Amino acid sequence: MTPPLFRVSAVPPVGGSVVLDGAEGRHAGAALRVRPGERVRVGDGRGAVADCRVTTADQRRVEADVIAREDVRRPSPEVTVVQALPKSERSELAVELATEAGADRIVPWQADRCVSRWAGPKIDKGRAKWENAARAAAKQSRRAWEPEIGELVDSTALTALVAAEVAAGATALVLHEDGSVPFADAVTAGPVGERILLVVGPEGGVSDAEIDSLSHVGARAVVLGPEVLRTSTAAAVALSALGVLTRRWAAPGTTLDSSAPPPRE
Repeated sequence: MTPPLFRVSAVPPVGGSVVLDGAEGRHAGAALRVRPGERVRVGDGRGAVADCRVTTADQRRVEADVIAREDVRRPSPEVTVVQALPKSERSELAVELATEAGADRIVPWQADRCVSRWAGPKIDKGRAKWENAARAAAKQSRRAWEPEIGELVDSTALTALVAAEVAAGATALVLHEDGSVPFADAVTAGPVGERILLVVGPEGGVSDAEIDSLSHVGARAVVLGPEVLRTSTAAAVALSALGVLTRRWAAPGTTLDSSAPPPRE
């Protein structure tokens, strides 16, 4: 079983020591009850991770020696999920699932048909909740990279973001149940750039005006599959498909031709 991963501000070199205190120390010492001699992993959320051997532990503080360290590169292509605000009870779930599935960045989107509304103090509060959900999910899934939570955008700002990313070579895909292009075909039809924007609409769907605006600046409306998914789960399913259809899940040192679909058994 993979050792638990804890977040630290900086990962020491091999031979150094690390201290887990505060919330991380309580989680390690009291909740997981790690003991001297056991292995744990620490990471800074920015690619640096280390294997450590616990030297001392109590319910509030754990100390460990670094026995191996590595800097993990981000998966390629990088994926930004633009997530329309789900209803409150499913908002953090959407972030958790997208993080576990590998999102590199998550941008909250105040779409036209969102039931949930972030305004005033709710904006900072909502982003803080998403950041905490992403951090917890990244640790649970042993991710070396913690996804960034972007600033809230409305549909006008999203159109500008997509235009800028497409102009810089990114691929922008809008998940839409009435899309005319299958998701897999859009990904495998030609070479995929180094960045992908994955736009996930609200429960009520992406409006016609939003589709028109996003298509005008280079995004493609695609249908993920025969099922209609909740907004809180769609990104995770799409990210899983991207893991197979692109080189994101390829083993180190292997080359995957993203212009062709994977072989069928």
